Amino acid sequence: MDNSSAFQLLDIKPLQANVSLRKLACDAIKQAITNMDIYGQQEEIRLDERQLSRDLGVSRTPIREALSLLEHEGFLRSIPRGGIFIVRKNKRELIEMVSIWSAIESMAARLACEKASDDEIAKLREIASFEKSPVQHVDEYAQSNMAFHRAIIAMSKCNLMVEITENLFIHMRAIRLAALRRGDRAEHSMAEHLGIVAALEARDPELSAQRVRDHTLGLAAHIEKYGDFLDQFETKTDARRTRSR
Repeated sequence: MDNSSAFQLLDIKPLQANVSLRKLACDAIKQAITNMDIYGQQEEIRLDERQLSRDLGVSRTPIREALSLLEHEGFLRSIPRGGIFIVRKNKRELIEMVSIWSAIESMAARLACEKASDDEIAKLREIASFEKSPVQHVDEYAQSNMAFHRAIIAMSKCNLMVEITENLFIHMRAIRLAALRRGDRAEHSMAEHLGIVAALEARDPELSAQRVRDHTLGLAAHIEKYGDFLDQFETKTDARRTRSR
């Protein structure tokens, strides 16, 4: 059996039908995808509509509607007679995405110097002060890593920034995890986080923005150096599209 055609089981819970089932299904599937290590496996990640229906405890109609919406939003790709697959970006696309995140987060850091409370910055330092070795506990550190960056966005008090970055978050989280496993990214990340916190504590908008920007663009450079494996995902998907015609 071709491993690339195997369905991917998601860590997912049944829905409570007190609001739109389509929205609930969409949110649940998106959260499950967010929690996955989508760049940590070579095989294409295929979803099963029937299994999702069973896991969520609803009929296939809202599942189908949710999958269609997620495809429209760019999180899934439907291949005729091939199935539904989670979208994975290629190297160039991810570098562009990281660059956009860098611009948004550096502006968020600038705003946070003015709008964030002392308690919020203190909590950010707690997140940055990861007590274990990032290299030895890379999966756990990756979770802390994204919590750190999301906290900076939230500290801007700009709802639009939060909304925009939510749509980037699935791939940003996954590529940060992949990057931390390659080269020396994990070793430098924690020190850079602490430097960002120090700039925020000093309420220095220029330095805060610069350190956030340099840190995130460092991720883009890391992907440029180590990210050739990302283009293999696109090649496999293209091959599947060709076979389905």
